[in-house]
Amino acid sequence: MHDEGARVLPNSKVDLYAAIRRDARTGMSTRALMRKYGVGFNTVQRALASALPEPRKKMRPRATRLDPYKPVIDAILKTDLTAPRKQRHTVKRIYDRLLDEHEAVDVSYQMVRAYVAARREEIRLQAGKGVVDAFVPQTHRPGAEAEVDFGDVTVKLAGELVTCYLFAFRLSYSGKAVHRIFASAGQEAFFEGHVHALNVLGGVPTGKVRYDNLRTPNRMALLALEY
Repeated sequence: MHDEGARVLPNSKVDLYAAIRRDARTGMSTRALMRKYGVGFNTVQRALASALPEPRKKMRPRATRLDPYKPVIDAILKTDLTAPRKQRHTVKRIYDRLLDEHEAVDVSYQMVRAYVAARREEIRLQAGKGVVDAFVPQTHRPGAEAEVDFGDVTVKLAGELVTCYLFAFRLSYSGKAVHRIFASAGQEAFFEGHVHALNVLGGVPTGKVRYDNLRTPNRMALLALEY
């Protein structure tokens, strides 16, 4: 039997906020919400003000023995940006300089290596010399584009491995694909694969069809079609 007085504890803070807001819309008082979900007044007020919980505050990085020497390492890495390749610092050279020039005896090689691994690329990016991670999203309109691949495939026939040729026609938007295996990779099989695929799909793409892994005779056949 369900206990009406039992506390309801959602799985996440987002679920908690959603439950509080939902019950509040039914007219449940703040005190009743606090009692039902076992939370304080401020939590209820924050849930009513926003459906999304406030982001957690980032904790300050914990101090390490390397902190006093980080500006020195940064300066070395910045100098390396314009230095000839053979004069740039390895992690070992940076570590040796910290020992020789700054008496950083309380710093380990592993600490320096980890910091340089993360910081070197950051400094390159700040100087406009690094490669920024980016991507160009692929967008395809329904029924507009397709890809064709026609390549070797090995199958077992009567207990023996035989090389055949797999024709694959795939719609870019939906990912729906039609496959057919042929004994040869000639033009007749190439065109038959298209006819079969288009009959199965029920139409022809309105835009482009991209081809990959085509043999020379089939490339020549495509050029002939274009003209």
